[in-house]
Amino acid sequence: MKRILSITLGLILLLGFSSCENWLDVNVDPDNPTDIKATPEIRLPWIQHYYMYAWGTANMRTSTIAGIMTQTYSATAANSRLAAWNPIQGSGTTIYQNWFLGAAVNLKPLIDRAEEQGAWHYIGAAYCIRAMGFMMMLDIYGEMPYTEAMTGKYNPAYDQGDVIYNGCMADLEKAIEYFSKTQEPGATALSEGDTWNGGDVNKWLKLCYGLKARYLLQISKKSTFDPAAVLTALQNGPQSNADNIIMKHYNVEGDALNFTVGDPYQTNSTWNSAAYGLSQRFTRWYANLLTNNFTGGSGVTDPRLPKLLPAMMTNVELNPAGTIVNYEWARDIGVDMMNSNIRQNSGPINTAYANSPQTLKYTIADEAARTAFIASIPHPYTVSGNDVSVTYPRGAFYVNSTNYRRAGDTVYVNMRSNSMSTSGVSATDMYYYLNANVRAVGGTGSFFVRPDSDSEILTYAEMCFIKAEVYLRQGNAPQAHAAYIDGIEASFERMQTRLNEWKSAGTINPDQMPMDDADITAYMASAAVVQSAGNLTMADIMQQKIIAMGINMQIWNDMRRFNYSAGNIGSFGVVYRDYKRPYEFTATNIIPGTSPSDLNYWFRRFNHSTHESNYNNEQLLLSNPLAMKDPIWSDPVWWDKE
Repeated sequence: MKRILSITLGLILLLGFSSCENWLDVNVDPDNPTDIKATPEIRLPWIQHYYMYAWGTANMRTSTIAGIMTQTYSATAANSRLAAWNPIQGSGTTIYQNWFLGAAVNLKPLIDRAEEQGAWHYIGAAYCIRAMGFMMMLDIYGEMPYTEAMTGKYNPAYDQGDVIYNGCMADLEKAIEYFSKTQEPGATALSEGDTWNGGDVNKWLKLCYGLKARYLLQISKKSTFDPAAVLTALQNGPQSNADNIIMKHYNVEGDALNFTVGDPYQTNSTWNSAAYGLSQRFTRWYANLLTNNFTGGSGVTDPRLPKLLPAMMTNVELNPAGTIVNYEWARDIGVDMMNSNIRQNSGPINTAYANSPQTLKYTIADEAARTAFIASIPHPYTVSGNDVSVTYPRGAFYVNSTNYRRAGDTVYVNMRSNSMSTSGVSATDMYYYLNANVRAVGGTGSFFVRPDSDSEILTYAEMCFIKAEVYLRQGNAPQAHAAYIDGIEASFERMQTRLNEWKSAGTINPDQMPMDDADITAYMASAAVVQSAGNLTMADIMQQKIIAMGINMQIWNDMRRFNYSAGNIGSFGVVYRDYKRPYEFTATNIIPGTSPSDLNYWFRRFNHSTHESNYNNEQLLLSNPLAMKDPIWSDPVWWDKE
């Protein structure tokens, strides 16, 4: 469904706000539908879009907390402070406003209009998305207006996490009920407005059951956790990659912009926050999962690595006209957030391209540091006392800073991938160019976060890893191992499918080309993959789950369930190997725990949005003894404690 959203109907979201305040009570114009008259097929794609934007933002921000990605240092920028575990209130605003103002306010009007014509499948979609959105709110904020949300009350009361959780599970049951009904004659077909599954009710049912499995697993710390119920739900969830619930995205010229944040409508929702700009990087901890260079790791490189970690040009050769005629690729090594002070020394800094020779003078007073720096220089240089002057030739990729500590930051390739709305060259050329005229590539992008990457809402691979975890919890190692292998194979198959699509579309980016099947076969037989059921650990399952799911907030949810790397959940040991709080962490007022075994040693939730503290502060303060106090960030949400 390439016609993702009809831009001429964009104001429907604004009209949806009248469910709270009836200030748009105007005469009906068929070309400009009102909140009352907007039909289900008009409203659903916008609900899907704004839910996805909230989800995509949550993916990026929680992946930053989880140590998968980081940002260029800034003392004040919200995302940079998330990377340091020193957050500010604004970190949660975009997630909140896109869910509530873009999606949630339209759910009841959608249900009402669909009920009038017996369009039961639209009601099923509404209840499914309602469950997804409010579970996301629970995961991020803990307590939240739920029962009284969007009822017209200006100060809705907060519900505790168990009420929200149980409500979301009930909504999934309602969704299943409505999807199981036959629509009334003349009712609008779901295919007319469904941008996720194209109206395929069976895939919606698989989504509902897959979500049930995900959410039933999420209460693994609770006494009510039922492994058998998870396995039962999985039986009705996705059974192969053909059942994946995916939203397609497009890189098109002239795309209209999201009215809440100004990003293109049709691009990937996680790309919008994770790879739209120049600030984001992957971390060394994440890179080590792909190279298997962690404690006890095999050292075998994953064939998915060049599809996930971006690269840029290096060792460029020019002809006399200045055209690039030869080059090599330099792969991102990941920023070591857990063991280095790089950001405290203003790094990493973005790479620049020398359109003409550039000379930089570095003043280095420390003799040992100066000697080491000189030894690392691949370009012409001169030395005068403490000053080292380096001339970067035309065509060089370099860091335009006189801070010698930053000269080597070219090893960190940012995640940016350009769209047609951000100086992209064509629909199939999403390179990040440092100089588009000479095609100097500063970044190849990453599989999950290109403008036209698919949003993977729920996948068969995730279901496999959920199954592997549950079986391992039950002590059934052979079944756990089989599901673990299935999950890895599903990840490779899914990526190959998308890579082949990019190849067929005409990309020239090597990181968008399919993997070598022989490399996949060798990897599956290598020490990087556990070959014996008796040797499988929870750490092995979660390593592969992270790789398969990409930049996805479920990874942070999993980390919290296992108390990060505390190693104090059951007999599983350390599940996230080599994981630490950020090296630069100092915010003990926010995260005051002194031992990894302390729940509040770790980042556990977000403080509430300013929309709540500004307009519903009384109810907010009643919701939690720590509400609006610094330590709220380390207070576990309902499902994250026994």
